[in-house]
Amino acid sequence: MVLNPWPVNWSAAWVGALASFSTALILGLIATTLGGATPNPFDFHKVALISLIGVIVASFFAGAAGGWVAGKISGHAYSEPSILHATIAWAITLPMLLAALASGAGDALGGWYGGLHAVSPVVATATTAANTPDTLRNTSLAALTSILVSLVGAVVGGWMASGEPMTFGHHRTRTLIAPPERRPL
Repeated sequence: MVLNPWPVNWSAAWVGALASFSTALILGLIATTLGGATPNPFDFHKVALISLIGVIVASFFAGAAGGWVAGKISGHAYSEPSILHATIAWAITLPMLLAALASGAGDALGGWYGGLHAVSPVVATATTAANTPDTLRNTSLAALTSILVSLVGAVVGGWMASGEPMTFGHHRTRTLIAPPERRPL
């Protein structure tokens, strides 16, 4: 028996996913244009530290943008439902990302998601030097790091969208009654 169900606003989740994907695409193109992204991170010893920091920051902000949009559109005043919508938006973004990679848009996303299609039989990896175990491990690690950092960004973005203070102690002191409805922007 569910006492307090959290209704999911699917429009908010989908718009948040589109915002996250769009932000990842824009930041990936900017990084590629500036030369900050390595298209194929086969050897981490040859990757510049600034490039690695840029990828982590871009992944975080792409997730945070999608999470914030999903949380704001859902209109919840508590952080938990906003974070729920943000993580649903993040989960919707992953298949969109895989579809974009399957269509050959890996370099437009900054190249760091190459581990998602390096082992895929659908995408021909003409740009890869060789499918050695080290290459597969490094590209998969880069993709996994980008995806998990974007999840952290989505959670932070959803929490920011709720308007609650971003402290863990706040939950012990907040009221248990329903919060007042938000006013439209």
